[in-house]
Amino acid sequence: MTESTQIKVWDPLVRFFHWALVSAFFIAYITEEDFLTIHSWAGYLILSLLCIRFVWGFIGTRYARFSDFAYSPTNIIQFLKDTLRLSAKRYLGHNPAGGAMVFLLMFSLLITTTSGVVLLGAEEHAGPVAHWFAQPESRWADILEEVHEFFANFTLFLVFVHVAGVLVESLIHKENLVSAMITGFKEKDTKSLLEDKS
Repeated sequence: MTESTQIKVWDPLVRFFHWALVSAFFIAYITEEDFLTIHSWAGYLILSLLCIRFVWGFIGTRYARFSDFAYSPTNIIQFLKDTLRLSAKRYLGHNPAGGAMVFLLMFSLLITTTSGVVLLGAEEHAGPVAHWFAQPESRWADILEEVHEFFANFTLFLVFVHVAGVLVESLIHKENLVSAMITGFKEKDTKSLLEDKS
């Protein structure tokens, strides 16, 4: 019987979170104000997913925990330099740049969704915080709308950078990182194989 060369990296919750977040974000981004109900519910879904992922970042499986991919700025910068030289080290979990991207995306999405919820209350007098506003507040609505739109667009920018990073890392290490986020499995590295045999 041959020993498996694959290892389970991404647990079902991480994979569900990833693809559900992708779907909800693009639904929210595409619908905008034209389909406000769909836009709002997609936003609520994103906020709920972020709350679940935040908890899972502390109590989840090894590669899901924040402690596994919280790297220092020095490590992140060095990894990016190595990537430009096409000599970046391979990581089973999130690499330093990928880990930083997770935190950036979560932060940006949190600002986008919370500003959206408050904007809904201020502008439409609807949603869970509508009672904060006795009547539609145009002054607050204008500020909130600017914040909401900026971070929605910033999130989209981060998504493009993230996809580019995934493609580059896939090419450098000759592995399909998209497939890994679907199946949960990645090829073991040499160190992992040696650890398993010891």
